[in-house]
Amino acid sequence: MAKRARVRAPELIGKGGWINTGDRELGLAGLRGRIVIVDFWTFCCVNCLHVLDELRELEEKHRDTVVVIGVHSPKFVHEAEHQAVVDAVERYGVEHPVLDDPELATWKQYAVRAWPTLVVIDPEGYVVAQHAGEGHAHAIERLVEELEAEHAAKGTLRRGDGPYVPPEPEPTTLRFPGKVLLLPSGNFLVSDTTRHQLVELAEDAETVVRRIGSGARGFTDGGPGEASFNEPQGLALLDDGSVVVADTVNHALRRLDLATGAVTTLAGTGRQWWQGSPTSGPAREVDLSSPWDVAVFGGKVWIAMAGVHQLWTYDPAAGTVAVAAGTTNEGLVDGPGAEAWFAQPSGLAATADRLWLADSETSALRWVDLDGHVHTAVGTGLFDFGHRDGAAGQALFQHPLGVTALPDGSVAVADTYNHALRRYDPATGEVTTLATDLREPSDAVLVGADIVVVESARHRLTRLRLPEEAVRVESVAHRTQRAATEVAPGRLRLDVIFQAPAGQKLDTRYGPSTRLLVSSTPPELLLKGEGADTDLSRELELNPAITEGVLHVSAMAASCDDDPANEYPACHVHQQDWGVPVRLIAGGAERLPLVLAGMDEQ
Repeated sequence: MAKRARVRAPELIGKGGWINTGDRELGLAGLRGRIVIVDFWTFCCVNCLHVLDELRELEEKHRDTVVVIGVHSPKFVHEAEHQAVVDAVERYGVEHPVLDDPELATWKQYAVRAWPTLVVIDPEGYVVAQHAGEGHAHAIERLVEELEAEHAAKGTLRRGDGPYVPPEPEPTTLRFPGKVLLLPSGNFLVSDTTRHQLVELAEDAETVVRRIGSGARGFTDGGPGEASFNEPQGLALLDDGSVVVADTVNHALRRLDLATGAVTTLAGTGRQWWQGSPTSGPAREVDLSSPWDVAVFGGKVWIAMAGVHQLWTYDPAAGTVAVAAGTTNEGLVDGPGAEAWFAQPSGLAATADRLWLADSETSALRWVDLDGHVHTAVGTGLFDFGHRDGAAGQALFQHPLGVTALPDGSVAVADTYNHALRRYDPATGEVTTLATDLREPSDAVLVGADIVVVESARHRLTRLRLPEEAVRVESVAHRTQRAATEVAPGRLRLDVIFQAPAGQKLDTRYGPSTRLLVSSTPPELLLKGEGADTDLSRELELNPAITEGVLHVSAMAASCDDDPANEYPACHVHQQDWGVPVRLIAGGAERLPLVLAGMDEQ
């Protein structure tokens, strides 16, 4: 067996303490003898949610040798609240211990630069691999099998039950509901996301009329008792009276027949879309990626495809899907749909001439016109957020998930991490606050003069009278708090480290198998090195007149099984986006290594 690079693993420390351990403190010494996978995540990040799903099968298969430890490292201020992390752990079905690290102490100790990042620690307490982004489960499983064999032979592998202690279930009617739809009957249909069901509530928004779905994670069509969903979210009424459902973790659109409760699949294969997959075609044959919301606009169902930072459409008449806007790059760029950048679009609302959307990771309210051009009403980018009313150009949201069109042409925004309902008026260009003290509102629907809000973290629908006057709130502005990397002005060597997993090689059958895209905020920071190329290393030139900024780096690598006898080798795509805050100082680093997969041995 080839000698493996190893570095002693730093201790796991976090001011917020441990979740899912029965109040027991964990340390690396107590985990010695087990293979530990440390998952650095934050609950706003859809890529982190993808990794949670990727790890489920590995956790189950190697339950007696592998311990997964989540380290929650917040981006938004709300994510530093301990109860919010506790809620997220239950909301997303995390069945392993989680360390709440609000001050990013362990993040810094492990020199992590991106969400999500996975670190593998061997049974003797040494880091043996690091992977940024998603799509690495196959490589990690192969490494786990190698470590099991190696340490079983050495006598350093310890088998047994892990330290996970499940929380007590709560007897609420709904559990972290996501979206709501007002039905023609006057009842409400709610996506009961954490329980993997749809729930019809009576007009009082409390009484359960029926539940649709088995309540277990799954991807099965059928009647209301046998059909299954996987963390469903968005809902929209189709012209034929049925409901289209964004079945998020199944990467699918489903159809609910309101008369019978029967569920069928409209679009998606159950597999997650990856770079290189088809971007249009027969709906049941094209992969999707975490569809979060749906709305009917211009005769088609528009899909907030949060997992790839795009908008897609589903054509009910033709039975096809296609990309409508977005490049898959994460950020805030307006313009023609094919050139626009989004960042986890999560809420949609249609009017006659505009499709409004909540672009959650840029804390932005945006819209698409009838010509397919993308515009931004409120929001500046990935790193600025807060709670500030006033002129749209300086107003701030914090990770909004829902939008609702109001009769006067304005828009209500479920400003999720500010626990508020906000309003944007296109006529005046002003943002106001309609209501506060709503726990993680994620959607809302108009009912006469009232607005019914999904209070996701209070597990209920809340009815409010739309106020005539705005609520006054104290303005707060934030920037993502991550330590800046000190780099020298002038030449900077960017190295993205990618080592193909054991038994695999770079896939060069159809040309280059790697891609590197670099940009910056502000754009003036980069004098040289911006743009896309196939080499994972690049010489950048930083503008000495700019003292600080953010380097945006997107990398992709494809690897395949290295077996000449196999005509159809299994192939895997590894990809990650980094936003690296940098500070330019004399004597700073002249090399910036970013680990996509493997270890930086320089």
